[in-house]
Amino acid sequence: MSRPTPPAYKTRNWPEYNKALKRRGALTIWFDPAMTWEATPTGKRGGQPAYSDAAIQTCLTMKVLFGMALRQTAGFVESLLRLIGLDWAVPDFSTLSRRQKTLKVNIPYRGSDGPLHLLVDSTGIKVEGEGEWNARKHGDSKRRVWRKIHIGIDEKSLEIRAAEFTTSDVGDAPMLPELLDQIPRDQEIASVTADGAFDTRKCHDAIAARGAVAIIPPRKNAKPWKPDTAGAVARNEILRTSKRVGRTIWRRWSGYHRRSRAETKMHCVKLLGQRLSAREFDRQVAEFQVRVAVLNGFTALGTPITEVTG
Repeated sequence: MSRPTPPAYKTRNWPEYNKALKRRGALTIWFDPAMTWEATPTGKRGGQPAYSDAAIQTCLTMKVLFGMALRQTAGFVESLLRLIGLDWAVPDFSTLSRRQKTLKVNIPYRGSDGPLHLLVDSTGIKVEGEGEWNARKHGDSKRRVWRKIHIGIDEKSLEIRAAEFTTSDVGDAPMLPELLDQIPRDQEIASVTADGAFDTRKCHDAIAARGAVAIIPPRKNAKPWKPDTAGAVARNEILRTSKRVGRTIWRRWSGYHRRSRAETKMHCVKLLGQRLSAREFDRQVAEFQVRVAVLNGFTALGTPITEVTG
């Protein structure tokens, strides 16, 4: 039996999308002279911060975008301020490093009309260690350290709506309830799509608690669960359907293939750098969150609209 020909796609809004891609390189997108650069007094005793969180996040955004070290980032922002005629003081590298540890990153998102279709995925990202070529040639080293990133994206807007950062020993499934908790309770969730690693009771129960439909393929050796919860009942129905019509047909019927958009977003996260430059966990969290904010900013400028042509 011959394999079916994959469909061809055409981008309908290429002129607008082309302009959006060009605007991603405009510094005016990331630096607003009207922002509050100096920190407001906290009203507490002791030393007061000199720079607002927006100023620190702007500097760290430049660092992520251009792959610079903290000292080079301070010099870059200082020269940028001078070019646009602003005499604002620039935080030095030690201030950026210290504030990055406790920074509350502002992650913008537009949202979309109607119920949310959440696409979930997890992957690892390197923190330190030899490169891939050295590891392949000489074998893995004990110095290779990894972290795990977990994201949930809006299928319609392609924005990251939930993000978690953990150590490498944390599994994928335990973080799904944490991702769902980041979605406001007044936001209706229509479905949650994830791979077979999330086929656990806690995941299905968390999805059912939000009134959403789980689109998670059962494991190949899956057995029916005791139908004592709404999540277990929904999961057993998925298992019966996939066995009746076959896993391939179930994936097409349920729309499971949409999860590839989450994998694409993971690739975009790593396009901003194959490894994290920070060495402490708290600073790594902030660096990852800045990447999420950058990607949501890119997405807000414009996304391609494609259609099947054949």
